[in-house]
Amino acid sequence: MLTWHTLGPLRVSSDGRDVTPTAPKVRQVLAVLLARRNSVVPLSVLTAELWPGQPPRSAIPTVQTYAYQLRKALHGGEDPGPGEGGPLATRAHGYLLRVGPGECDAEEFTLLTEQARAALADGDPAGAVVLLDRARPLWEGPPFADVVHGTALHGYTLRLEELHLQAEELRITAGFRLGRHRELVAGLKELACAHPLHEWFQGTLIIALERCGRRSEALAVYQRLRAQLRDELGLDPSPGLQRLRQHVLTDAVSTADLDLLPG
Repeated sequence: MLTWHTLGPLRVSSDGRDVTPTAPKVRQVLAVLLARRNSVVPLSVLTAELWPGQPPRSAIPTVQTYAYQLRKALHGGEDPGPGEGGPLATRAHGYLLRVGPGECDAEEFTLLTEQARAALADGDPAGAVVLLDRARPLWEGPPFADVVHGTALHGYTLRLEELHLQAEELRITAGFRLGRHRELVAGLKELACAHPLHEWFQGTLIIALERCGRRSEALAVYQRLRAQLRDELGLDPSPGLQRLRQHVLTDAVSTADLDLLPG
């Protein structure tokens, strides 16, 4: 069984044995095929990814050579041929990489996050936390962190990074509904530091700090955000965050204040 690790450095294992190709261009081809797994990827997409701008005249035969090298790597150095015998199949104008259920970490991460979203919508925050705790270790970093990104991979990475942020938001929301404000503070500080202009993370940190009796810290978070927004974007915090500040000042913060935050 092949296992495809895409969240972080690219890794491929076959029954526990590492079969990850080492050549940079071959790895780039594999990354594009994984990003569009179980779909035919046209040669034109691969050439555009490998050579942005004007591909060389030898682009198509070169990609075919990379596909041959990839096919061999996935089979322990032996070439099974371009037919139906392995995960990489040749089609009329491109290639198809077959990836089965449970074999790709990105697919598993997406599934668990969607299930957690459904659990939270159904009023089961504890169940959502369990699902998100299973998803979290799968995220070892940005997708294909050690592969050169062209247009296709860049777009794929942005989509998954947005999903990762949504998973963090779901985890925080579930934690608030379970009354785990104190447990959330450390993680929220890390997220707020990594995303200094992300008003939802800053706002939830303010709520968690105030609910833990740390009002001065909560107000300091707001003041820091306001200063950064003004300095970098010439903007004020959203009306919802401004109302949240008033609630902190009047000791009226509640979990319902999550609804004030943008996002």
